[in-house]
Amino acid sequence: MTDPVSPLRLSASGMHAQSERLRRTAENIANTDTPGYRRKLVTFDEAVRFGRRTGEVEASRTILDRSELPRIFDPSHPMADDEGYYLGSNVNLVIEIADSREAGRSYEANLKMFEQTRQMGASLLDLLRR
Repeated sequence: MTDPVSPLRLSASGMHAQSERLRRTAENIANTDTPGYRRKLVTFDEAVRFGRRTGEVEASRTILDRSELPRIFDPSHPMADDEGYYLGSNVNLVIEIADSREAGRSYEANLKMFEQTRQMGASLLDLLRR
């Protein structure tokens, strides 16, 4: 990690990973009332290039929350079975809002780090020009 652009890449990878997380939480919130919808989760892995760890983070593939779907009683619903139940969504709005806030704050922290690194590089160039 002696690459001078490395801190910028690290921050950019963190922003990209958190934006994926925000995208999934937005999908989950939008589908809270969709029957049979399973919550989508994002996990992060460390990036590996040419067999070496880079320190960067990347979002892994999306996985589905396999917790049990709630049975909702509504005989008038088109998806209701003979007993009047249908499977709801396993999305909890409180958890999704908390996840989205956490992802947003992590994104902001990475953005601040990116800006600080860029400013330090610009200051270094100014010093070298003198």
